[in-house]
Amino acid sequence: MGTKSKTHQIEIQFCTQCGWLPRASWMMQEILTTFQDEILSVTLTPMSGGIFEIFLDKEKIYSRSEFGGFLDIKDIKKLIRDKISPERNLGHTHV
Repeated sequence: MGTKSKTHQIEIQFCTQCGWLPRASWMMQEILTTFQDEILSVTLTPMSGGIFEIFLDKEKIYSRSEFGGFLDIKDIKKLIRDKISPERNLGHTHV
């Protein structure tokens, strides 16, 4: 699967007041594990005010407030996959 170059950057903005660091850290690990050949970096950015958003190459692809809650990690991975490697099979997620 090493045909893609590592050029994509992910940023996860999360609310520290809400205690979402563990969720952001876990998502970072899952994203890096799944997209290790495509992702250059994943940055965790502490915020406040209930923010939990994910950016791919500075484009917002997920917002907890806009989606009405947290998505499963398989759905987050699908959002990323659809942007950077649409032909990729995510295996266990069956998408």
